[in-house]
Amino acid sequence: GYHADRWKKLLIPYSSPTKAYFDTSDKDPFCMYNYLLDITTWNKSIRRGFIKVKIIDNAGNTVESQINSEASTFQQYKRVKILTGFHQDIEKIAKISLTFSTKTLIGPKKKLRILQMKLKSLNNPKR
Repeated sequence: GYHADRWKKLLIPYSSPTKAYFDTSDKDPFCMYNYLLDITTWNKSIRRGFIKVKIIDNAGNTVESQINSEASTFQQYKRVKILTGFHQDIEKIAKISLTFSTKTLIGPKKKLRILQMKLKSLNNPKR
């Protein structure tokens, strides 16, 4: 990571496109806890869409991720990494729920079959 006052001079000189994600954690008004969803699907045909993640602890507290603005492309046996964020953090996750959406109103609903997934906290990497 980079300190907020130094990120531009460290990242801007690179000629390739650079994405920067800022860890604001519990600092109001920008509370955001970032997770990396690493997912492998096994649908035979290509699926393109959005994934919303819901995490739940043993007490039933639930937090839902913000949906990404860019659709992801899912191909059979190909890993896809998606950055997802929550407005509050759940320390001990008991259950994870994924919702796949194509955001289309016309046509058949599509399913996304999950072969493997991993959800990793970027704010607390040891989790």
